[in-house]
Amino acid sequence: MTETLTAPRRPAALSRARALPSWTLIAAGVVAGGLLGGGYGLAKPPTYAATSYVVAVPTEKSDPASALGFAQAYGRVATQLAVLGDAQVWAGVPVRTLQSSVQAATSPDAPMVAITATSARPDLAADMANAVARALTRHASDTKAETNVELQQFARATRPTAPSSASPSVTGLVGASAGGLLGGLVLLVRPRRTGESGRPSVPAPAVAVDAHGQL
Repeated sequence: MTETLTAPRRPAALSRARALPSWTLIAAGVVAGGLLGGGYGLAKPPTYAATSYVVAVPTEKSDPASALGFAQAYGRVATQLAVLGDAQVWAGVPVRTLQSSVQAATSPDAPMVAITATSARPDLAADMANAVARALTRHASDTKAETNVELQQFARATRPTAPSSASPSVTGLVGASAGGLLGGLVLLVRPRRTGESGRPSVPAPAVAVDAHGQL
């Protein structure tokens, strides 16, 4: 009595998936990524950004180089609790909101500090940026006698008219690109179908074993 050992059958769904053209994986990734990215852009509320600028001005006892150095220092302390604690009164929002919504940036060539606030409300974004700029200017005035540098308002933040966040069309394009890339990676790592490697495929012979273990 002999027993024939055969290779296990592949699931029908896996066989049908491998029978599809290669480009369908990339196309499916592009479509799925585009839908997800566009849906994310539609579901996420738009974000508005407003920027207020203050400039460091040297007094008669100082020089422009000192003003530039203090501008860098003021940029680092603009988002600290000592400044935001005063700004919350004028902005009308808690300190934690200012901490998560306000950023400060400086330039290595100009003694200027840019304070940018983001919010789902354009008027609130401008109010927060101006409030932090006002508080920072006030703190600089308190130490003017020691630093010989004062901060002055250079440009107030205005109410933004357009959101700074990406539109649904942009997020859809980003999602489509990411989906296409993912589909291409899956295409590279998936097992090759018979004949894709360019070499003939030879079926493995069946092995017959008798009841006594002899071939």
